[in-house]
Amino acid sequence: MITYSATLDVADELALYLSGLLTDERRRRGTAIGRRALSTFHQAVMGLRWFRDRTAIPALARDNNISRATGYRYIDEVIDVLANKAPDLHQALLTAKNDGARYVILDGTLLPCDRLGEKTTSVTGTEIDRWYSGKHRQHGGTIQALTTPEGFPIWVSPVEPGSVHDITAAENHALGALYWAASQLDLPTLADGGYHGTGAGVHTIIKRSKAAHVLGSPLNTDHRTHNPLQRSLRALGERGFALLTQRWRTLQRITASPRKTGHIAQAALVLTHHEHGRIH
Repeated sequence: MITYSATLDVADELALYLSGLLTDERRRRGTAIGRRALSTFHQAVMGLRWFRDRTAIPALARDNNISRATGYRYIDEVIDVLANKAPDLHQALLTAKNDGARYVILDGTLLPCDRLGEKTTSVTGTEIDRWYSGKHRQHGGTIQALTTPEGFPIWVSPVEPGSVHDITAAENHALGALYWAASQLDLPTLADGGYHGTGAGVHTIIKRSKAAHVLGSPLNTDHRTHNPLQRSLRALGERGFALLTQRWRTLQRITASPRKTGHIAQAALVLTHHEHGRIH
């Protein structure tokens, strides 16, 4: 058996913050001191290893001399206490407005997961894999996110199965609040062409009508000017998912139940906010 030492590239302050959340949770549950196999700090480090390096939970359990079942339970606790601190959509919109944002950016992505055999019926009446995305050609969960104009993530949605399109996921989790923000806060939303037709306050590129396609008519000059400007502003929204998935590698492939994907993404959002000084 070979042993080695390693360094986890996260700040002590983040581990202490997570340890404090776990301490509060144990106090809420009435857990007696000394009853747990790990201290809250060591549980926090274990959770951060899982988020940062995507270390297998059985390996984390072995490293901490706990059972595999306890390891999975401890990681679930870490996910839950972090996800509970994630801002809801209205909070995120109000904060963005108060921070001086002129608009927010809506984007969606598929977070890959292990193959799942759950079935559903498509709009055409055929049976399909519920968690399979035909667009991305892989299994996963669909997540919506809002970012600031600079591309910093401020909110992520609950998960929808991979077979659900972005516009449907947005209707389920985001559009109502975005309409409110546009009308009440003067805070519009920019989105890509996949959200075309979502309604007032959500701005996408301008597409040619079906009649124009048939006739071969081009967009007018104003519309041709609008589309590149809209794309250049909206493109920064993709930085939000990059910040989450590249920093917290466990999001690159979800090995837990895909139904936990939303909570895992929300937990990663809280970790990102703390690292960037938005949580103290």
